[in-house]
Amino acid sequence: MLDKEIFECCRKLRLSRNLAELAQTTEGSSHQEYLYQLLSDELRYRELSRTQKLVTSAGFYGIHTFEGYRFDEITLPSDLTPEGLKSLAFIHEKKNLILYGGTGTGKTMLSTALGVAACRQGIPVKFFRTAALVNKLSEAKVAGTLTAFLKKLNKAEVIILDEYGYVPLDRTGAQLLFEIISDCYEHRSIILNTNLEFSRWVNVLYDEQMTAAMLDRLLHHCHLLMFPGPSNRMRESSINELYRSISDNQLKKQ
Repeated sequence: MLDKEIFECCRKLRLSRNLAELAQTTEGSSHQEYLYQLLSDELRYRELSRTQKLVTSAGFYGIHTFEGYRFDEITLPSDLTPEGLKSLAFIHEKKNLILYGGTGTGKTMLSTALGVAACRQGIPVKFFRTAALVNKLSEAKVAGTLTAFLKKLNKAEVIILDEYGYVPLDRTGAQLLFEIISDCYEHRSIILNTNLEFSRWVNVLYDEQMTAAMLDRLLHHCHLLMFPGPSNRMRESSINELYRSISDNQLKKQ
């Protein structure tokens, strides 16, 4: 057996250890078929590894896919279909998505599914709760590492901002977030989840001019997705069922 020799050749050629292991089990009716099967398996392994690395580095709080997702519960713009959304054409067109609706209506789930699908296409993604990103930016500025942080962030082709509007920002935080959105304009896509109507964004940024400029950049090339339904978490909650049962019993007694 030439196990050690094969491993050493792979090391010197900077090939993965996986390729050396595959060499022990791959079969083929000819030398060419054997080599083709071996290289094909290695390519699939590398693609899977890259996808897993992208998903891990994206920072998702949970993993969701399109499987079972109910698009009939959201309102898409007239120029966008569920199939068009899942194709990720908006990313290649450098367009943004704004997902607007109440808490628990599926915005985070859909944006995560889109992010995971992008990772599977080899597209780098970063997922942040907006307040957490602003905190990281502020901490990096104080520590003098903001340039390095922004350099890493700019490697992402899609930035997902979850829970925008839940926490008001101080002036420094608002300026840093504005800088991120400005840098993304027409260069990469932003997916922003919010329960805050546009007229109230100034209550988060506390600056009318900055708010107008941010909205201008976000909405210029953008699809607005509406989530008008009730909270899925409340709908699926056992506590909600308990309240409904209590309410029904009270009505029967009246």
